[in-house]
Amino acid sequence: MTPLQQIPAWQALQTQRDVLARSSLRELMQADPMRFDYFSAQFEGAGAHVLLDYSKQRVDRRTMLLLDELLQARALRPAIGSLFGGAPINTTEGRAVMHMALRGEPEDHYQADGRSVMPDVLQVRERMLAFVERVRGGQWLGVTGATITDVVNIGIGGSDLGPQMMVQALEPYCSGPRVHFVSNVDGAHLTGVLKHLDAARTLFVIASKTFTTQETMANARSARAWLVERLGDAATGKHFVAVSTNGREVAAFGIDPRNMFGFWDWVGGRYSVWSSIGLPVALALGSAHFRAILAGARAMDLHFRDAPFDRNLPVLMAAVGLWNVNFQGLDALAIAPYAQNLSRFAAHLQQLDMESNGKRVQIDGQAVRYATGPLVFGEPGTNAQHAYFQWLHQGPKVVPVDFILAAQTDSGLDEQHRLLAANCFAQSEALLRGKTADEVRADLMAGGLSAAEANRLTPHRSFPGDRPSSTLLVRKLDPATLGALLALYEHKVFVQGLAWGINSFDQWGVELGKQLAAPIAESLMPGAAPGVHDPSTLGLMQHWKQLRET
Repeated sequence: MTPLQQIPAWQALQTQRDVLARSSLRELMQADPMRFDYFSAQFEGAGAHVLLDYSKQRVDRRTMLLLDELLQARALRPAIGSLFGGAPINTTEGRAVMHMALRGEPEDHYQADGRSVMPDVLQVRERMLAFVERVRGGQWLGVTGATITDVVNIGIGGSDLGPQMMVQALEPYCSGPRVHFVSNVDGAHLTGVLKHLDAARTLFVIASKTFTTQETMANARSARAWLVERLGDAATGKHFVAVSTNGREVAAFGIDPRNMFGFWDWVGGRYSVWSSIGLPVALALGSAHFRAILAGARAMDLHFRDAPFDRNLPVLMAAVGLWNVNFQGLDALAIAPYAQNLSRFAAHLQQLDMESNGKRVQIDGQAVRYATGPLVFGEPGTNAQHAYFQWLHQGPKVVPVDFILAAQTDSGLDEQHRLLAANCFAQSEALLRGKTADEVRADLMAGGLSAAEANRLTPHRSFPGDRPSSTLLVRKLDPATLGALLALYEHKVFVQGLAWGINSFDQWGVELGKQLAAPIAESLMPGAAPGVHDPSTLGLMQHWKQLRET
C-alpha cells in the first residue's frame, strides 16, 4: 500500500489547506448561500432520523472531493467489505471485528473464521432477553422470595461505559428495576451504591469476559461479602449473574453457569454494549426498547455499508475529522450534546475513539509520521457553556466541536427545550462568526463608554471566531436514534483508523499499567519487600505505607 503521505490526494490536500487559509469561515459562509445544502447529509432508518451539518467546517467542494480520493486510495470500499465479511482485520490478535453481527437479524449473513455467527448471536440474545423478562415480570426471585427492584452492574471500561451511557440516555424509557453501575476499584464507589440498597431485592451483574479483571473481581468479591453477611452463603446463586466466557471461574465464584451470558472474541470491549454486556440496559428498558436500539444501529450499519460516500454519514464525519487532524493541525474534538441524558455520551466516545485510534504504530509495525486519533472530551450543554466553552471561544488553541441536539423532548417542558436549542445553535454560530474588534468597540461606545474605555476593553471582549463545528440534529433521543448515533461514531472511528493505517481494534496500551499493578499491590502489603522499581515509585510506595500507619 502506498504510504499515506505519498498519495497524490494527500499532497493536493496540503495545497488546498493553504488555499482555504486565505478565507475565514465567516467569509466562506457569506460567499455561498447554498453551503448548508452542499455540506449536510441525512440518514433515515428504523424510525431514526439524523441530519449531519458540516457546513461550519473549513471545507469546500474540492476539499471533500480530495478527501474522497484519499479514502478511495486507502481502499475504503474493499475495507468495508472485509469488515462486514468477517476478515481478521484485528491483525495483532488475528480476529475478525464483528460487532455489527450483535445487532444483526436472521437474514444477515455475518461470518467469522468462515462460519456463520448469527445462530449463536440470536440464541444468546433470546436467552438473555427471556431472563430480562423474568426479572422484570417478577418471576426471578431472590433467596428470600422477594422480587428484584435494583440491579448493580459491576464492570469497567466497555463493560461499564456503554451500558451506563445507554441507561442514562434513555431514562424516559426505563420501566424496570433501578440500575446502578460500579466500576472504580476505589471502595467508595461500591459502598456508595450499596448503602442505599436492600440486599434481598438486589441483583448483581458481574461483567468480565475473562472473569479475572482485577478491578471488577475486587468489587465483585466485596459485593458478595456484603450480600452473604446479610442473607447467608446460599444467596450468591440467586443474586448474582455473569456476563463472561469463563464458565469455570464463574462457577468457582458461586454463580450457576446457566446464569452466565456469553459473548465472543470478535467483540472488543468498547464495541460490546450490543451483546450480553447490554444486559443491564435491557433490564432497565425491557426487551422491546433494547431491540429498538439494535435496530437503529443495524440501520446505520447498512447505511455505512451501502450509501455512496458523498451521502454516507460515517464517511463524511471521518473525512472531516481527517482534514482537521492532519491538515488543519486540530488534534482535539469536543463533544457537546445538548441533552442532559447524554451526560455520559462523551465519556463513552472518549474510550471508543482514543482506545481505538490512540496509536503511534502502523499495522506493518512502522511508526506513523502524522497525527492519529484526537483528544476527545466533552460535557452536555448548556453546562459546558459555563465551563470549557470560554476556552473554545477565546483560548489560543482551536478545537472542533460536535454539537448534538434533538428536535423533540420527553421532558414536557417545551419552552425550556426551545431555549436549549437556541443555545446550541447560538454557540455554533458564535464559534463560526466570532466578534471583531470593530464590532466590539462599536457596541461598547453605543452603550455609553468613552472611546478610551472602549479601546481598553475591546481586546478582552473580542472573539476570533473561525472555529469549526459540526451538528448532529435528530428527531428525538429514543432507543433507535441512540443506537444509530453510537454506530455512526463506531464506523467513523473505523474509517479514520483505516486512513491512518493503524489497527483500531486492539488496545495494548491498556495492558502495561495492569501488568505492573499486580506486583505493586503485593509490595504494598504490610511487611512485604518493595520490589524493583524506579526511585520515584519506590519513594511513593514507602510514603504511602508510612501514611497508612500514622
